[in-house]
Formats: sequence, C-alpha cells, structure tokens
Amino acid sequence: MDPSGPKYFTIIDYVIFALLLVASMSIGLYYAFTGGRQSTTQEFLFADRSMKCLPLSLSLMATFQSAVAVIGTPAEVYANGTQYWFIGCSYILGLLIPAHIFIPVFYRLHLTSVYQYLELRFCKAVRICGTVTFIFQMVIYVGVGIYTPALALNAVTGFHLWGAVLATGLVCTVYTALGGLKAVVWTDVFQTVVMFTGQLAVIIVGVQQAGGPSEVWVKVRDGGRISGFDGVMVHRSHGSIRVRLNPDPTVRHTFWTLGVGGVFLMLSLYGVNQAQVQRYLSSRTEKEAVMSCYMVFPCLQVALMLSCLMGLVMYACYGNNSPLEQQYIKSKDQMVLYFVMDMLQNFPGLPGLFVACLFSASLSTISSAFNSLATVTMEDLIKPHYSMTEARATLLSKMLALSYGIICLAMAYVVHLMNSSVLQAALSIFGMVGGPLLGLFCLGIFFPCANSIGAVIGLAAGLLMAFWVGIGGFLARMSSSVVPPFNSTNTVAATPDNITITAVTAVIDAASRPVGLDGFYSLSYMWYSALNSSTVVLIGLIISFMTGPTKGDDVASGTVYPVVRTARSLLFKLVQPSACCTSPPEQKQIDGHKEINGNVKEDAGTPEETETFLSSNPVSHLEQETSV
Repeated sequence: MDPSGPKYFTIIDYVIFALLLVASMSIGLYYAFTGGRQSTTQEFLFADRSMKCLPLSLSLMATFQSAVAVIGTPAEVYANGTQYWFIGCSYILGLLIPAHIFIPVFYRLHLTSVYQYLELRFCKAVRICGTVTFIFQMVIYVGVGIYTPALALNAVTGFHLWGAVLATGLVCTVYTALGGLKAVVWTDVFQTVVMFTGQLAVIIVGVQQAGGPSEVWVKVRDGGRISGFDGVMVHRSHGSIRVRLNPDPTVRHTFWTLGVGGVFLMLSLYGVNQAQVQRYLSSRTEKEAVMSCYMVFPCLQVALMLSCLMGLVMYACYGNNSPLEQQYIKSKDQMVLYFVMDMLQNFPGLPGLFVACLFSASLSTISSAFNSLATVTMEDLIKPHYSMTEARATLLSKMLALSYGIICLAMAYVVHLMNSSVLQAALSIFGMVGGPLLGLFCLGIFFPCANSIGAVIGLAAGLLMAFWVGIGGFLARMSSSVVPPFNSTNTVAATPDNITITAVTAVIDAASRPVGLDGFYSLSYMWYSALNSSTVVLIGLIISFMTGPTKGDDVASGTVYPVVRTARSLLFKLVQPSACCTSPPEQKQIDGHKEINGNVKEDAGTPEETETFLSSNPVSHLEQETSV
C-alpha cells in the first residue's frame, strides 16, 4: 500500500459506524418509551436514583475517556515512550478521596446539583458563580470534543467533516433529550464495550503486522520507548547507589507531575464535577455510589493500558519513520487514525470498528455533558426562582438538553474557524477551570472558618491564576521557535558505565534554565489543577480571616467534613489496634436547626458540633430549595 496515498472507508466500515449510531439512538428511544417514560425530573435527571454500581462505574469511566484521549495517548506514547503510564498512579488517591470524602458529603445532603452544596455552605452568589463557571467549561470542551475526532477522520480518510460532526452531535442530542440519564448511562456501557473492543482488535492485528509480541518488545526496547522513572538522578556514594526522583515542576512528564499532579486533576474530574457527581447521586444507596467509584479504578487502568499498548504497537510498526515527519499527516492527532487506515486497510471492517470506538468515546463524553448542563441550569438557575408543575419542569429539562446540543454544535463551528494554535488553547481551558472549582469545594468542605466573601474572591483569584499561567505559558511558547529541553521527556538507562554521572533530563545547565516569569510559565500542565486549587484555598482563607471567619453556629449541618475527628480516630486505631474492637465513643447529635439567609444552619454549639458529619439516613437537608 502506498503510505502517502489516500485512505478510504469500505462499505463494511460505513455499516459498522452507522450501526453504532443506530444502537445508541435505539437505547435512548427505549428508555424514552418504557418505564416511567421520563415523566418526572427525578427520572429524567437522576434515573429515579435506582442505578446499580456496575453500569455506573463504566459510565463514570467513559464520561471523561474522550476521543481526544483515545487518539492523544497512543500518539504521546509513540513519541515519548511509556512515561505517561505513570498517571495511573494518580488514580489511587484520585478515587479514594472522592469515595470517602466527597461522595458521603454530597449523598447525605441529598443534592440534585453539586452546586447546591455551595449555597448551603456559603450563599446563593457562590452557587451561581460555580454554576456559570461549569457551564463555560463544559460548552467549550464539548465543542472541541465534537470537532476534533471529526477533523482527524476527515484529514486521514476524507470522511465528510460536517457529516461526522452533525451525525455525532444530533444523535447524541436526541437520545439524551429523550431518554434522560438512564439512557446516557446505558449507552455509555454499550459504547465502553465498543471502545475496548475496537482498541483491542487494532492492538492484536497490529502486533501480528509487526512480527509478533517478542518482535514488538525488541523494537520498542531498542527504540527507548520503555521509560523508567523520568528525572531519576542516580549517584554512587561510598560504593552504594542512591536514587533520587527529580521534583522539577517544569519537566512536562515525570513521576511527580503525573503521579502527584495528576491526583488534583482526578479530584477535579471525579470529586466535584457535576457530570460525575450526578451519577453518584443516581445510585440506589450511598454504599453503591462508593462501590461504583472503587470500580472505576480497574476500568481506567484497562483504558490506559490499551491506549499505551496501541502507542507501542504503532512504534513497532513505524519505528522512527514517523508519518508526521514524512509529511503524510499534518498533526500528531492524526497518527492513530493514519495507523489504522495504513496498516489495517486489508482487514475489512476493522477501520470502521476503530472509528466506532473513537466516536463511542466522543458520544459518551458529549451525552454526559448535555445531561449535566441541563441539570445545573434547571436546578441552579431556574427552579430557585420560578415555580412550576412537575410535568412542565420535566419538559423544560428536555428542552434544555436539546438546546445545549445545538449550542455545542455551534461551538464546534466556532472551533472550526480557529487555527490549530487557538484550538490547543481552547483545550487547555477545560483543565484550567477545573482546578479553581476543586479549590472552591475544598475550601468549603475542609475549612469551617471560610466565609462567602473569601469563597467568591478565592474563586476569582484561582481563575485569574489559571488563565495567567495557562495562556501566558501558551503565548510564551508561541513566541519561541525552539521548545526548551526541560519541557521534553527523555529516558537514559543507568548502566555500570554511566552510573557515576547524573543521568537524564533533570540535568540542565543552570544558565539555560528559565528564570522569572519564563520559569513560571514553564510549569508542567499537569500541575495547573494543583496550583489553581491551592490559590483558591489560600486566598479564600486569607480573605475570610480579614473579613471575619464563619462561626461554628453559622455552618450548615453536614457541609464540613470532620477532618480532625477522623484523623484522631485513625491515629487512635493505629496506636491501639484493640480499640477497633470496642464500641466507639458516643457522638453528639445535633437536633436543633435554624434558618439563616434561607439556608439550614446548626444551632450555636462547640467546634466539635461544627465537625459533626451527617448520618446516612435518608432525610433531606434541602428544605430551603424550591420544589417543583
């Protein structure tokens, strides 16, 4: 096959792609006309809070396993090796913390929107600020998520660009607007199976094309694509070997940036994002919500493994003769699709299966966004201000989902009008906005003294920091024609011959290291979420103490996680293991509540009462919300 020649879909490929769209639409129609027929807001937005943990866990994974990740991760591994695989380490804390802190807080408050928490903890203004920030974030991300895979498909195969955009956007809009959250979750399950099947099929055939598993291993090993701890500095001291991990935050991908910085990114996605919290709240019980969060871990690891293996197989097939360097393609985003069309063209249906896999990832992300956008608009911006019947509220929720579908299609057209550099900036906005929102929720959950003024100013400071570092760094890189060596990922093996020198990328001449603002702008993108969330917490606490911290009796019951009590209990169990067999000390129960500024507040009490955590009994603590 001519590697520079055009690649085309066969009839079988088109049929497989069409079957994906038809099956997704059918699931939406099934739930639109069965059961309660999405006749209430509880059924449409929360699936009657009846979902089981297995489908929820697959849906949670699929929500942010977007098409951008499916085509981006293999290209990253092909170019820089398996260093990116270390992001899997961040999944541990990134899922344990939501399971044991965020989910209990949100579930026991019986929220319908995660931003209702902000009104309970602070005030209505903070809630509106959080909601508007989320809407801005998701509309941009979904527009890019619709357009990017369609553009790559068009560039490689000649598949009609706007045909792919409209097919994806309209099908997703229809089944989301008709079938509600239950349709979204079950289509996510179906699309996850398609996604895994497509990736696995491409890997198996690619390994055969490359000469077998052993040949693949030899090629990627000799090509330096099996990365160790990037930034590891190895020294010999008195006959012993000392290994120190490089903590330089300006290195793009290291163990620290991926394994630690990635934790904050995971928390912003799986801890406080409305699309994920809405799934936790649709569980039958809090226990099943926590279990679904646990089950996301193996799902994410499988997805990461398949993407990384695909990148290694691509390298085994092409080596250093990159199609991008040969100018067969124009950007690395097209690498994966080019590989599928080039190496697997002789297997009818396989390219179509992978494209179905790619668009399954896109559909799952887009449908989740539409449903969550409709929920926050309805629950945070409309219901608190307008009274309406249940039937009218349900109809309006469906219209909102449909409207957001049209808005995001329009956003995809706006992305089309941008050049590639602005497109990359738009993708960065999603990550930059998630950090400040995470910081806002952490400020409320972990710091009882934080007040509303501190929350608003902290969020504003976090957003300013996010756009300053993100956009400033982007412009700084655009003004330089050469990428600095510290912002790349390389691997140097430590052997007995070079063990006495400092090995790897961490060794950079001091004169070449950027200083001042250039050094600040060189921060790895994986640290953005940590920096921005920390800014919100720090500024929020400073402003709160300057304007008068919140008193214990003004904190709504159940909105603060008992950090001190939990740490004390854990320490007690560690020091005295036998204590776990004894009955725990009796906790104080808060019986009285009062309303302050429309929110449920605790009666005046001690700091211990401020830390009191709500029990898991099914009693709503949102009496102040307007019912439909």
